Amino acid sequence: MLTVTALAKLNLTLEVLGKRPDGFHEIRSVIQAVSLCDYLSLRLSRNVEFASNLPEWRAGRSLISRAVRLLQEAMGCAQGVEIFVDKHIPLVAGLGGDSSGAAACLRGLNQLWGLDLPREVLVELAARLGSDVAFFLYGGTALAEGRGELVTPLESSSRVWVVLLIPPVPPVPDKTKRLYASLKPAHFTAGEATSRLVTYLAAGRELALTDLFNVFDKVAADTFVGLVDYRQRFLAAGARKVCLAGAGPSLFTLERSRAQAVKVYRGLQAQGFKCYLTEFISDF
Repeated sequence: MLTVTALAKLNLTLEVLGKRPDGFHEIRSVIQAVSLCDYLSLRLSRNVEFASNLPEWRAGRSLISRAVRLLQEAMGCAQGVEIFVDKHIPLVAGLGGDSSGAAACLRGLNQLWGLDLPREVLVELAARLGSDVAFFLYGGTALAEGRGELVTPLESSSRVWVVLLIPPVPPVPDKTKRLYASLKPAHFTAGEATSRLVTYLAAGRELALTDLFNVFDKVAADTFVGLVDYRQRFLAAGARKVCLAGAGPSLFTLERSRAQAVKVYRGLQAQGFKCYLTEFISDF
């Protein structure tokens, strides 16, 4: 049995530069891994089988099953595997849980099947699975460019606590595609916010809430019912600024002080919200 960790992520910045000829959008983003995570337990088997602690998780809808098939096909590998997915990252929440699971699956199978593929090969396979899968082969803090598959590791920020709120909004089919479709040319930037943050991190400057930027903040309220109210209730719990996580609907704030983070977290708990207290992490 081999167990691998699949970390959640936050986009500290997420900028769209424009639409590409291939139909994707050109982005620049600083991505940060956090300690909230899933666990994949892998065991050699004749067949490929999946199970999870979360009844709503479906292998057929997950990039994890696609990662198994892709690696089998790419390497001409006939080995099978049993995978148990111990889910803690909320589904379809903007935290990268499925992409992280796919990357963890690639890492785990590379070891379990004795393939010994270098990370560069795994990154190429990851890009075929999804735009942000490659980030999770690095973890920590990284710059993502292109459609998200071009990853450059960055210096990590010093310890930062994260409070996450999962708003109980109705599910939105194809939410990421819908959010991208909602963007207008006026929302596009030249990547300035991302460039500034990369410079600050290289210089060892402490991360500030004013450094954060997510282009989807400009259109998310029209996509997720009641999101404005949940932001206000997050602020009422003591958050200084509330940001959208990836393509949402999760919301988050950052705190240097664990005591203040716990205060905000408990304020959300008192309102009956599904919420998490987590932190930046620089390694798997």
